[in-house]
Amino acid sequence: MSEPTGRPLEGIRVVELSSFVASPLCGLTLAQLGAEVIRVDPVGGGADVHRWPLAPDGTSIYWTGLNRGKASVTLDLRSEDGRRSLRELVTAPGDGGGILVTNTGGRDWLSHETLARLRPDVITLELLGRRDGRPGVDYTVNAALGFPSITGPGGGQVVNHALPAWDVAAGLHAALAVVAAVRERDQTGRGRRIVLPLDDVALPTAGTLGYLTEPQLDGSSRPAVGNHVYGTFGTDFTASDGGRFMVVALTTRHFHDLARVTDTREAVDALESATGADFSTEADRYSYREVLAALFARWFAAHTTEQVASALTDSVVLHERYRTFADVVAEGDLRANPLFSPLDQPGVGTYLVAAHPATFDGAHLATGPAPLLGTDTDRLT
Repeated sequence: MSEPTGRPLEGIRVVELSSFVASPLCGLTLAQLGAEVIRVDPVGGGADVHRWPLAPDGTSIYWTGLNRGKASVTLDLRSEDGRRSLRELVTAPGDGGGILVTNTGGRDWLSHETLARLRPDVITLELLGRRDGRPGVDYTVNAALGFPSITGPGGGQVVNHALPAWDVAAGLHAALAVVAAVRERDQTGRGRRIVLPLDDVALPTAGTLGYLTEPQLDGSSRPAVGNHVYGTFGTDFTASDGGRFMVVALTTRHFHDLARVTDTREAVDALESATGADFSTEADRYSYREVLAALFARWFAAHTTEQVASALTDSVVLHERYRTFADVVAEGDLRANPLFSPLDQPGVGTYLVAAHPATFDGAHLATGPAPLLGTDTDRLT
């Protein structure tokens, strides 16, 4: 990984009082981009300090992964001395300071108004669970939104998604909001109070993608269609030796090449003629997805994983073989990607870790390891 000559957010100082995913991810993103990020925890650590997965010695891989490149301060936040130290850390003089990111709001002693009396240009960003102030996490917000009802095979079942998508999206929205507020402050000298609820990240995203527009127009909810891709042709197939592939034919060219690879062009043409369908359209490819999938599945079932992979690689069909996280590591994807480089993390060991996914003048922006809890307390308070 080439070393960057500079970072866009150098000179910015952010104090982070947070736990779990969204708020720490905001801080990590800002740290990768060059900001000095100081994570503050209660003495002994926050609620996520021992969250799974764990390294053999009990160190949280989760905590260290989200807090790379940050400084760590621990304070007794039940005491007035600890609270005063935190306020002073946030409002310390300096052009790039005066920024607080937190998901532990509702504290008068750390409110935007309290901090603004000490530093009028302070920027605070508070991540909430629900817009009305009720607590919420990704999985509860997602359940209330409706995605589990369309994930999986349907039939009244609900299936939770393993990826905390709204936490991730909220963390990135938060980082962008902080950068926007800093830019405005540089131009006007004005501070900002920013509030970002998880459900206000989830709802507009679902609306933008049409999930909430359909029921407004005709009262319908999108159906659960298993591994089929809604509105086009895409589904999973199994090779003769058990290898599984996700295959997507977004365009007519993709679809025709899938028929060629699977030796089903004549059968597909006959189905099109007999039904009056037009498989040059995504709508008809989707409407006849189960029949088409059954035609293609026979070819997959007659070929090995290696044969399927070779044939699909020589086509324009969008595809990937289903793998596990262990497969991704074992097959060398991380070693081959310049986004990853070795990191020696105390308590965990040396492993490959990703930098910021964007490149700046050809360089990925990486951070150092996560700190030991409280290691910077004496230096910074």
